Amino acid sequence: MSLTRNQLRDRCLGHPGAIEDFPFGDDVAVYKVGGKMFALLPFAKPPTISLKCEPTLAKILRDTYPGVQPGYHLNKRHWNTVTVDGSIPSDEIVDMIEHSYARVFDGLTRAQRKAIRDEG
Repeated sequence: MSLTRNQLRDRCLGHPGAIEDFPFGDDVAVYKVGGKMFALLPFAKPPTISLKCEPTLAKILRDTYPGVQPGYHLNKRHWNTVTVDGSIPSDEIVDMIEHSYARVFDGLTRAQRKAIRDEG
């Protein structure tokens, strides 16, 4: 069973300090922490989600799953665009979302990380 767009949205917003924004127009939801993007979720069928990824892992995921491609309109070394059509296990996609959030969160300043932890 494939994750729905709403489930993807809920996963992204379930992280501490995560917000939803629409800086590129109404067609693409952007999820940020500390003002930095960790996911892009366009209104498309089947759903796709673009996620930040460590470059070596990004390549491994692309080689493993045909539904994982270099980030669409993003830095192809650090971003993957994932087609959510049931071809990738849901728990793997959830892990990719977690990884993306963690990479961005860990890149924030110590003060930003503390403020986010304190507000939660």
